[in-house]
Amino acid sequence: MRVGVVGVGCTKFGKRDITLQELAFEAVSEALKDANLTQDQVDLSVVGCVGTRSYELMPAVPVNEYCGFSGKGPIRVEAACATGSAAVYTAYTSIVSGVVDVAVAIGVEKMTEVETSVSLAVGGRAGNYLWEFHQYGTTFPAYYAMHATAHMARYKTTEKQMALCAVKAHRNAKNNPKAHFQREISVEDVLSSRYICYPLKLYDCSPISDGAAAVVLASEKVVKELNLDAIWIDGIGFSSDTSNMTKRDGFVGLKATVDAAKMAYKMAKINPSDLDLACVHDCFTIAEIMAYEDLGFCKKGEGGRFIEEGESDFGGKIPVNTFGGLKAKGHPLAATGIAMVYEVVKQLREEAEKLQVDLKNYKALTHNVGGTGHFCWIFIFSR
Repeated sequence: MRVGVVGVGCTKFGKRDITLQELAFEAVSEALKDANLTQDQVDLSVVGCVGTRSYELMPAVPVNEYCGFSGKGPIRVEAACATGSAAVYTAYTSIVSGVVDVAVAIGVEKMTEVETSVSLAVGGRAGNYLWEFHQYGTTFPAYYAMHATAHMARYKTTEKQMALCAVKAHRNAKNNPKAHFQREISVEDVLSSRYICYPLKLYDCSPISDGAAAVVLASEKVVKELNLDAIWIDGIGFSSDTSNMTKRDGFVGLKATVDAAKMAYKMAKINPSDLDLACVHDCFTIAEIMAYEDLGFCKKGEGGRFIEEGESDFGGKIPVNTFGGLKAKGHPLAATGIAMVYEVVKQLREEAEKLQVDLKNYKALTHNVGGTGHFCWIFIFSR
């Protein structure tokens, strides 16, 4: 059974002075309007919320009620930074199984409710708490700093190449009215910003953002019956890795991404070269460089040169993170994966305005990582 995305919604990311429920409703109402459907036509609601920085520890029911989905579930899912994709996957499988025909996936976070130091401490628990955070105080930037130093040592990747990822992200986000940061920065701005955890500097890191995103999925039967405009899900890949980093083979890439990508490409029956654009998980600049390689956009070790030669920019081999990515668009954890779907749907419909890419095959990919490769979901879409 084919499943299509028939409606998408996304709030502005940043510091939002509204409740978690109101934030979710912004995205849901836009998605329903986009789909030309009402709450009554939705069979199931899946709420993604990590919730570790929010006052609402059990958010699914209040979010569901406020959004008008009482009696439609809800299911709550959590997969760290990949929670949004887990929500989409849950909605998708509920339709494929034949249990429901229309489902909504919602990702929402209020991350600015706590101070930065508290947020860092919470993020440090995304791996193995007792071994890594409790023993060594490892924070989330520290995890990716290990990847950065390993990649630099093996492949001669430079801090300037990583900085180019940030510069591209901010340049794209400037034209995205929903982005957290809507201003350009220079390579020098990145290189002169203070170190967070060597070699990652402040401008190598994604911000702490509030935000929500929602997508409405429907079965092919409903799409035909209601004459809906669908962007089809052609391929899905998922994988995971050890919670304890010391049990991994190396730090120059994410095994979960490699495995999930193989699964998604096989299901969609395509190669990376068939894609018109991609949204990759750039929580830190080194993460984008590793994603180029792990997703097969270039060979292992060539990610730094890939960004340096403009291959991931407009007009390059494959435009990546055209709306600004996590780095500049923002990273409200559970909203991130669904906001990626919002982006590729807008692109494949040719509704991205100033950020529109040239389409040839009308195929796009989203890549959403939880933790430091502890989870990975990849979706391939087509029109």
